[in-house]
This record gives sequence, structure tokens and C-alpha cells, in this order.
Amino acid sequence: MGLLQGISGNVLILGMVSFLTDVSSEMIYPLLPLFVATLPGGSAAFLGLIEGAAETTASLLKLLSGTWSDRTGNRKGLVLAGYGLSSIARPLIALAVSPLGVLLVRMSDRVGKGVRTSPRDALIADSSPSDGHGKAFGFHRSMDHAGAVVGPLLATAALYFWVNDLRTVFWLAGIPGILAVILIILKVREVPREPSPLATARKLLPGSLPRGPIRGYLAILLIFTLGNSSDAFLLLKASQAGMSASRVALLWTSFHVVKMLATMPFGAFSDRIGRKRVIICGWGVYALAYAGFALADSQWQIWCVFLFYGIFYGLTEGVEKALVADLALVGQSGTAFGWYNLAIGVGALPASLIFGAIWTWASPAAAFTFGAGLAAVAALLLTMLPVPTNTAAQEIQHA
Repeated sequence: MGLLQGISGNVLILGMVSFLTDVSSEMIYPLLPLFVATLPGGSAAFLGLIEGAAETTASLLKLLSGTWSDRTGNRKGLVLAGYGLSSIARPLIALAVSPLGVLLVRMSDRVGKGVRTSPRDALIADSSPSDGHGKAFGFHRSMDHAGAVVGPLLATAALYFWVNDLRTVFWLAGIPGILAVILIILKVREVPREPSPLATARKLLPGSLPRGPIRGYLAILLIFTLGNSSDAFLLLKASQAGMSASRVALLWTSFHVVKMLATMPFGAFSDRIGRKRVIICGWGVYALAYAGFALADSQWQIWCVFLFYGIFYGLTEGVEKALVADLALVGQSGTAFGWYNLAIGVGALPASLIFGAIWTWASPAAAFTFGAGLAAVAALLLTMLPVPTNTAAQEIQHA
């Protein structure tokens, strides 16, 4: 029980929900490019359209759903609606007979993600003491990564031992999603909260930017995100170094294992030494890893850098969210998480476009150097951001 000490029932159940949901999602996602290629009119360009449209939709909805959960106080309802929609929509990819059908299903799945993410993160914050936010969010992300490890393994086992077509695997992926929804209905509890005057319908309009130091944090986060391109480029780098498809898949699974093992310990560590220090270390690891990718030219070097890069996720994923929870004023945690998720979502598309352009017109090494440089700049700026240690005083000051 020592490992889970301080993890509330809500956080434990939401972690299990994320595990089951990611198992479901990752049974499908790695197979999606192959499936789209088999459909009439399927192409890499259309696959890019599918993923870009889906993620942009989710980013915008994360802000709206977070704000709405503050105004209504009904976080569980939005969490249930979001997970429910995704769990119903996701396996329907098995019915798609054209890339357009895949697009519609993926859009529905991502709408569900957009509806649930910010209210869920706010509910995790509501369900944890302020000095335990790091461990709580670290646990949740660890469970998510565990699902990302198990899902592809289940899909591979199903294809190898049992079924011989992708559509059957997609239908099977609906089972863990349904179990996740049942867990939410039976076990997740709404947490009573003190409403803030700032969270009333009169004073908190949809999309209004939270006040206080969180604004500076989000601006710095956006700068970092502009240098944080899609991890697909890392897989491309591995492929260009001569790795076979099977070795790339093994590398990707090992990468998720590192993230799974690192996220919770570093989240709990941030509860003791402070969020800023851990995030700055994480962005430093990112800069070093990207510098390593710029120089790596052999498979063993890419293996080493890739696994080292996984530590970046352990240092930042849960801790960044914990800092959002720390900085959010009373009654505004849903909105704060909405803006956090929007900043990452808005920055992700131009980040990959810029990275890809530099890769194409200059060199892969130049692209990785650019990403490393922006990470270093963001880390330096974060050292200068004043983060109050007493969030209660911060609430009083800005109320």
C-alpha cells in the first residue's frame, strides 16, 4: 500500500479508467495507418487530415468543457459523457468503408476526449491535497502509459493467435472502453467544492483567461510546445538509421515502459522539492535528448537517446498538470486545465510543421537543434517565473 499511499479513491478509479481507455485506443491507433491504406482513396495525406482535424477539435473542446465544469460543478457528468462517447465511437472504425468514415469516427472519439479531459484533470485536483497533486497526476499518467503498453500487445496477440483481420480487433477494442464507462458510473464520486465568485456565470465567461501567475506559466509552456514536435519524427529518425519495423515497434513499446515507470516517482518528488525544479529538469532532459538525436547516427545510439527521452515525460507530464492545479484559483481549476490543454494543442500543429520544414529544407540535425534550443529558452524563462508556495495566499490576492 506504500506505493498508493495518498492516492484517493477517485484518483485510483480514474487511473484505472485511463488504463482501460488507453488499452482500447492503442489496440486501434497503431493499426490505423495500415487500415486507412487498404481503403479506396486512403493516403498518407488523408491520414494527416484525420489526425490534425481530430486533435484540433479536441483542443478547443477541452477549454469549453473545463470552463463549463467550473460553472456547473458537474465534473463527473462531463467525464462520463466524454468517455462514453469515445467508448461507443472508437470500435465503429470497424464499419468504415472509406477514409471519410474513419475521419468521422476519429472526430467523434476526439470530441469525447475534448469533453472529458479538463473536467477529469480538475476532478483529480479536487480529489487530492495540494501537497499530493504531483503524485496524483503522476499516478494517473503512469496508468495511461501502462495502457499504451498493454493495448498494442493485446492487438498483436489477437492478430497472431486468434483473428486474421483488423476489423475484428477494432470490435474487440470496445470491451475495455465499456468497462471504463462502467467504472465511472459505479465508482467515481463528485467532490463538493466551495464555489468562487470568479466562477459564477456573471464573472467567468467561457474561455476567459485565469488570472495570476498561471498566465506567465502558460505563455512559457506555449514557447516550449512550439519546439516539441510530434514523436513521429523520432520514429522516422529511427527508421532512417536502418531499424526494421519490428525493432521500431519494440523501441516504441520500451519507450512507453520508461514513461510508465518514471511518471509517478517524479510526480511524487515534485511534491517534496517543488514543481518548477522538476519541470526545468524535464525540459533540460528534452533539450539534451534532442541534441542527442541531432548527433545520433547508429541504432544503438538512437536506442539510448530514445529511452533517455522517456525520462522527460516522467519529469513533466504529471508535474506540469500539478503546477496548473497549484496555480488555479478557487473555482477555476477546470478553466485552468482547459487553457493548459489548449496551449499544448494550439502549439502542437505549428511545432510539427516548423520541425518538418526545417527537416526538409535544412537537415534533421538542424530540426532537432531547433527543438533543443526552444526547450532551453523555455527552461530559462521558467526559472524567472515567480511561483507562490502558498496557493491560498495567491487566491486571496487575486480574488
